[in-house]
Amino acid sequence: MSSVYWGSPQIHTGEGVYVSSWKKSALVAVSALAAFAVSACGVTSGASEAPKQPSVLELLASDLKGSLLKAAETTDKTDSVTVTMTGTMGGEKISMQGVLDLGDPLKAEMKMTNKKGVTTLRMIGAVIFTEMPAEARTATGGKRWMKMDLTGLSGMTGTDFSKQFEDADPVKQVKTLLALEGTTVVGQETVNGVPTVHYTVTTPVATYLAQIDAARRDATEQTLTSQGVKELKIDLWVDEQYRPRRAGLVMGTMGDMVIDYTDYGKAVAIEPPPPSETADFAEMLKGLTADS
Repeated sequence: MSSVYWGSPQIHTGEGVYVSSWKKSALVAVSALAAFAVSACGVTSGASEAPKQPSVLELLASDLKGSLLKAAETTDKTDSVTVTMTGTMGGEKISMQGVLDLGDPLKAEMKMTNKKGVTTLRMIGAVIFTEMPAEARTATGGKRWMKMDLTGLSGMTGTDFSKQFEDADPVKQVKTLLALEGTTVVGQETVNGVPTVHYTVTTPVATYLAQIDAARRDATEQTLTSQGVKELKIDLWVDEQYRPRRAGLVMGTMGDMVIDYTDYGKAVAIEPPPPSETADFAEMLKGLTADS
């Protein structure tokens, strides 16, 4: 039979073994559990938690100018990008899909779709090659491609088409926002499965014209004015790698365009078509002039 010694905070068993009192045992158990919990959480006694660092998306939303500057710098190092352009112009739906080689000169290969069908365009600098439909190749002597050098045509036509492709360059999209006053953050949005931050700005036509190429400024102003456009809305979505994923432009009731950017840095090879398959538009004009 066990006997209790009141003069000691211990319980003595018949086998002569002493154990701690219940208070001491409880204290030891609580201390052990506390030590385990602290070690499991990776917190050392007396150390304060490090301040939480903001995510890239949070920085994109809070530091607008700094983030756009970094986006311009990052995107400027990109060699190529795949673009998908959709929108309306003059009430007609248009779409283009292809790749941009962002080197110097800028190169592009695009398939343009409108109500007339699908046309393949290949651009190298200021030279554009248009793939002719089979039924229209009589005019080109059966050749598949028509070559147009637009270097000296911008003044005559009022539009330098090569500059329109340059405007699709994601770097130019970022720089346009940086140059305009009033850009604001809409918030975080997902574009084609990629988390982004959405920026927007609405700007008067005069302010917008100051940002585009001088060779196209007068013609662009005439077009916008004739269509009653007074302001333009520009949007940009930038991802966590500081790269544009989408750009948007709304020109009143005249038209709108959305450009999606994917496959940054993917290898592309854009070369002129073989001369044997190419008709030169300038040479054809000379022939027509001589005949007349």
